[in-house]
Amino acid sequence: MRRLVALRRIEVLTQVVVLILAVAWLRIPLDIVPMAAIIALLAAINLATQWRLDRGRRAGDGEVFAHLFIDTLILTLLLYFAGGSANPFVSLFLLPATLAAAILPARHAWAMAGITLLAYTFLMFWKLPLPPPQGDLARFDELLARATGGAGEHAAHGSSFALHVLGMWLNFLISVGVVAFFVTRMAAALKARERELSATREEALRNEQILSLGTLAAGAAHQLGTPLGTMAVVLRELELSHGDDAGLREDILLLREQVDRCKETISQILASTGHGRDDSLQSLPLDTRLHRLLDDWQIIRPHAQLCVTLHGPQPAPRIAAERTLEQALLNLLDNAADANAGHPEALRFAADWDADSCRIEILDRGPGVDEGSRNRLGKAFFSTKNDPGGRPLGLGIGLFLSNATIERFGGQVELFNRDDPQGGACTRVTLPLKRLKV
Repeated sequence: MRRLVALRRIEVLTQVVVLILAVAWLRIPLDIVPMAAIIALLAAINLATQWRLDRGRRAGDGEVFAHLFIDTLILTLLLYFAGGSANPFVSLFLLPATLAAAILPARHAWAMAGITLLAYTFLMFWKLPLPPPQGDLARFDELLARATGGAGEHAAHGSSFALHVLGMWLNFLISVGVVAFFVTRMAAALKARERELSATREEALRNEQILSLGTLAAGAAHQLGTPLGTMAVVLRELELSHGDDAGLREDILLLREQVDRCKETISQILASTGHGRDDSLQSLPLDTRLHRLLDDWQIIRPHAQLCVTLHGPQPAPRIAAERTLEQALLNLLDNAADANAGHPEALRFAADWDADSCRIEILDRGPGVDEGSRNRLGKAFFSTKNDPGGRPLGLGIGLFLSNATIERFGGQVELFNRDDPQGGACTRVTLPLKRLKV
């Protein structure tokens, strides 16, 4: 509808210009008052339509068809006062039919075709004759006859033939311009809609996969509670039985921390089921929350070396993040630590923020990302972690879930090779803070 309004502005302007040229330059004695009133009516309808659209109301197929009918009626009235079907602008009736066929259902398109045909037929029998021009078009007619080689034929028509040819040329120019303007934009809009539909289908499929994984995770969390409780009791008994062995006591303490961490994670999963935002989490400054996140991760990966750099204006913005977002970052840290395993250089975690966004980079010295895997990274159940025999070591859901979670907050995850002779990969997370700020 907005495109039709834009086209109608061009239509009104063109009608005014043609009417002025016909009266002032060609000095054709047209009935100016009713024709000017008709053009003014069309301009008023267009202004009212623009005002209605600015109020946010959507237009249906019926309203679009009604406006095309109005355009056809206005053109019919103007041609009635200017020669009817003998006017070279009569082929402009093709434009409403073309636009209706491009944007409306078939019944509306056929109805518009019938309306334009009736209008054309009406103008064949009922019209005011187009007066001959009072200006001197003989020179133009002479040039046209010389260019086409039909001087005798043109001379028989006089200056009226030159006027007709000039009108046909201007009519063709307007028609080509309108069709090119409207159809190309409609084609672009249809392509954009197809892309949106494709993205929506992909998002729905991803949400189904996430739902199935969430259901399995909740079931697994419920089933793991008993064996973890048994492990905690056994470790406590071992600690009491071998408390005098310092080396064994240290290992038992590490195992107890790991078991407690697993039980806490399972409790969080079960407690947060069905809740979009965990209200129990306190709002904290961004740097404090990142430090807590990294401390929790070091409990899970006590042997992983980590170099942390946090940079941004102080005081850092206060945020209240869901546990799903924290888990997404933990998954990315786990992937980078697995890739960095066996390399003496520590894993690097760098965060940089401002008032609007936060960018996190996790740098490792792993094998990097090969070209064959680049396009499949982030897909469900695809993993690059393989043993020497080529068997997968990962489930391929960590990066998938992390990417889906961060995109839900309007962020983005990028994984690419580092521009460094020593190799390695960089996992970059760009996260807008507007949905996290307190």
